Amino acid sequence: MKSLMRGIALALVFFTAFSCISNEKIIYLQNQEGNPEIADGELITYEIPEYKLQYNDIIDVNVQTVDDMIQNGFNNKAIGGGTNQMGNMASQSGGDIYYMTGYTVDQSGNIRLPVIGEVNVKEKTLEEARITIEEKLRVYVTTELYVKVKLGGIRYAALGEFRRPGKFVVLQDRMTIFEAIANAGDLTPVAKRDEILLIRQYPEGTRLHRINLIDRQVVESPFYFIQPNDQLYAEPMKVREVGAGENAAQSLALVISAVTALALILNLIK
Repeated sequence: MKSLMRGIALALVFFTAFSCISNEKIIYLQNQEGNPEIADGELITYEIPEYKLQYNDIIDVNVQTVDDMIQNGFNNKAIGGGTNQMGNMASQSGGDIYYMTGYTVDQSGNIRLPVIGEVNVKEKTLEEARITIEEKLRVYVTTELYVKVKLGGIRYAALGEFRRPGKFVVLQDRMTIFEAIANAGDLTPVAKRDEILLIRQYPEGTRLHRINLIDRQVVESPFYFIQPNDQLYAEPMKVREVGAGENAAQSLALVISAVTALALILNLIK
């Protein structure tokens, strides 16, 4: 019986030692061996490609003349509690804040505006779309004209081993992948940080990319900045399959529980 208990204890210790997750698997932005080192404080420059409008995007088009600006100021849309409340609800639910008031890009790449009708904005940047809309408006408006075109923030989804998975809208023009992860509550300890799956939409279709958040080189990759409609999926490590603890304390608690249960069973057998 003593030898049996000793063997079980050794097996549990072995299980505990190999079920814990090492820091090397959960620490972000490491200078990994074999890759060029990026020193702390080193300046990293970016060439961020501008987002190009795609099917199902929703944009807000704000048109002002000189008379509008004299009468209502620079913003001719009332920013009241209702608008702010709608924006907050959209951000929490993952919806676009312009869903009710904006213009949706159809399958042909067009939006339909009052007076001027259909305008093709497919694969255009926001600035290119603004110029196109303004040119069409010039046919009907002879006074000074100001046109503003905006997206309803950055909409993305986080699935898998996130502490708070879901759909999100962040009301800003630029966001890094680490900001997106932080917005979803960070990754759980058992998430595969070196194999995050990024599902990105392109005008011609969808592509899947693997991202290593542990490697500091990620800050120089084209996937460091999140784009609208991105989806992030974090897979679990093998430790999740065996049901081991996420850290040493949890693993030790599992071992103690197992030993206690075994002792009770052996006492009952006696």
